Formats: sequence, structure tokens, C-alpha cells
Amino acid sequence: MDLYWIFQRLDWLSVIDILLVALIFYWLLFLVRGTQAVQLLRGVLILVVLAILITSIFPLRAFSWLVRNAVPALLVAIPVIFQPELRRALERLGRTGSLLALPSQDTLIEGVLDQVCLACEHLSEHRHGALIVLERETGLQEYIDTGIKINSEVSAELLETIFFPNTPLHDGAVIIRQNRVVAAACVLPLTSSHLADRQLGLRHRATIGVTEQSDAVAVVVSEETGIISIVHNGRIIRRLDGRRLRKLLDAFYQPQLVYLGPRWLQWLTRIRKSSGWKRISG
Repeated sequence: MDLYWIFQRLDWLSVIDILLVALIFYWLLFLVRGTQAVQLLRGVLILVVLAILITSIFPLRAFSWLVRNAVPALLVAIPVIFQPELRRALERLGRTGSLLALPSQDTLIEGVLDQVCLACEHLSEHRHGALIVLERETGLQEYIDTGIKINSEVSAELLETIFFPNTPLHDGAVIIRQNRVVAAACVLPLTSSHLADRQLGLRHRATIGVTEQSDAVAVVVSEETGIISIVHNGRIIRRLDGRRLRKLLDAFYQPQLVYLGPRWLQWLTRIRKSSGWKRISG
């Protein structure tokens, strides 16, 4: 009955009002996508929802007072916390047509891991240092913004050219998102953990640092020894060849590379494969 009453009062102006609010929220979420602010925003939302539920269910006067007085402070803190995302939003707003460009939802990844392994093998043979970061669920946009934008398909030749000694982009990290090399010469955070192996230099410290702060998978080639290492979750596995590197990349990263479209379509694809459906062509 209440729902019927609501629909009776709903006119075209109310529909436009709801759509505008929904559009604003959509673009706000779109702007923080691909950054570490997603996890931070998720934590803030969970905290707010829990506070509202607790104050509405239990008559806790002191806690309710604390929540009411903390809201103004939270509104002041949000622009400070999300300052990089807000700045990027204003920059996009100033670019013609940037807000109208929708992200691709049908991105198939083919041969990315093969190209990375092939490049690392060649770089290791010539003892050319390299640092390659593969982005997963946690966005790395903050570090991408510190480098030089490339936005090119992943190829072994491109990676070898970037990390060739004395080239302008060889000093820094290459970040791969989906099937694209999005940036090179990126600055990564150094780990504060103590490293027992003295052979681990700045590249290794940066590789461990970025994997401590995200779920990224990183591959590093030592410039001094040519040793290939892979790092995930702050843990490093060293002395790899191309075959072992590919197996570890498959284990760490392949589930994220198979299909990066909408989740519902990804689930449908898995159901189709498991049930033996066949694609009808023609």
C-alpha cells in the first residue's frame, strides 16, 4: 500500500531528480575506481552503516551523541582523504568529452603473461634491470600518475626497449593494467621491512613495497645478477627461470586476466563452460 502511494506521487520531474542523483553517485564511484580509495571508501561506508544500525537498534545515548558529533568532522575529512581523486575529477571535467567516455566492458586478455615472461628472460640474459607490476583488484592509479603514460599493448619488444640501459624510461616501474602497458618510469613506495639479503636493491624494495600496499603481482629482474624474482603480498620468490615464472604468474594472476568484463557476464561464462554449452556462431 505504501509502495503504491509512492508511485502515485512519482512524476517525470521526480524521475529526473532520481536519475541525476544516481548519475552523480555513479561518476563518483567511477572516478575512484582503479585507485586504493575504493577500499577506503568501502571501509567508510561499512563503518557508517554499522553506526546507523547500532544507534537505531539500541538506545545508546553516549554512542549516539558521539556519532552525531563525528559526522561534521567526517564531512571535513572526506575532501582531505580523497584529495587526489577529487583533483583528477576536476581535471577530467576540464577535458572535452572525457566524462562521456565509457570504459570498455569486453576486454579479453591474450598473451600478456607470455610476453612478460619472454621479456624477463631476455632482460635476464643481458642483465638489464626491470620492474614490472601487474595490477589486479586494487587500483594503482596513484603510482601510474607518477610515471609517463604509454597506453600500449603488452609486447616483449616494448618491455625490453623500456628497460634498455640509459633510456629515459628504464629507471622506474612499468605498470600493466589488463592487456595494456599504461605507464612507465613509475615511482613506487619502498618497503620499510628489513631485508636480510643484501643483494636486494631499490628495485626489490619498491617491488615489495607496492605488493605490501596492494594485491598486485610484481616481477623484478636484477641488474647486477640477472636473477628473476616474483613478489606477491610482500613475499619474494627468487631465482626463477621462464618456465617457473610463468607457472607462478598463472597461479597469482591468471584468474584476474581471463576476463575483465562485468562480473555477471564472467559468472555466466563460467557456468557455460562448466555445463558444456557451445557457442553458436554464424
